[in-house]
Amino acid sequence: MKLFSFVIFSTLFLKQGRLVIGDVGTAASYGPPYIPTACGGNRAGQFPPGNLFVAVNEGLWDNGAACGRRYRIRCVSGNNRPCKGGSIDVKVVDACPGSPCPNSLLMSNDAFAAISRFPHAKINIEYTH
Repeated sequence: MKLFSFVIFSTLFLKQGRLVIGDVGTAASYGPPYIPTACGGNRAGQFPPGNLFVAVNEGLWDNGAACGRRYRIRCVSGNNRPCKGGSIDVKVVDACPGSPCPNSLLMSNDAFAAISRFPHAKINIEYTH
């Protein structure tokens, strides 16, 4: 009987809930000037196509080892339902300028606009490396 209950519960959970496979955090947008960055200085070529890049907080920065790292980001919630749906791939080009950083990720305006309907929102995200 316990096995049967577990199978039923598991099936319902997988149909109703989303399995989180990444880390969760918060994100906000930040605008130009984007250079100089902690990763590439003043090089314009450091930015990926579509300007889908981020600055990361102290924990993700990892003493600069985060430079060039790629993350897949998905908006999961926020005030007034800001999420557009889907996910984007971004590149780390900088460390968050403030300490402590108020968010896990600061996303370029273009990256943020790709997943949020509101440019000045603070959103909850799921991200994977």
